[in-house]
Amino acid sequence: MRNDGQTYLLDANVLITAHRTYYSFDLCPGFWAAIIHGFNDGILFSTERVRKELLCGKDVLTTWVTEKLPKQFFIDDSSSDVIKAFTPMMAWVVGRKFPAAAQAKFARDADGWLVAAAKTKGFRLVTHETRKPDAKAVVPLANVCDEFSVSYCNTFAMLKSLGAEFR
Repeated sequence: MRNDGQTYLLDANVLITAHRTYYSFDLCPGFWAAIIHGFNDGILFSTERVRKELLCGKDVLTTWVTEKLPKQFFIDDSSSDVIKAFTPMMAWVVGRKFPAAAQAKFARDADGWLVAAAKTKGFRLVTHETRKPDAKAVVPLANVCDEFSVSYCNTFAMLKSLGAEFR
């Protein structure tokens, strides 16, 4: 892989969707090798909250995360700088009057903390979520990225910019 000068932070849905569909371990082991290679090159990471989500699966992905993916792939998303970046994001969510359940989910789950970590570190967030301007029941990760000037892309754009090839 080449380095396009960008460091990427992966959402759980990148790995979960790849595992369940187009890049399953038996179909495309090169994808999984590329994730580890990108980490070794210092350009691919995720967060501890994402790790916790992935470990709930109890499947092949969970095994890969625990046995193959270095623990250092998952950066600390509870540091004071990430908390400082998360605070105005949470205030924005509350100010947009999302339902209490959506606010609680945003505060608890990985999405908001991913955006805060990406903002703090200057990373590009990789997710399959897209902007949903009229969303009311959930807090779309892409909406938060746009509001707080955090760059994001999907898996395919990341792989293309890194020049990944699976042979």
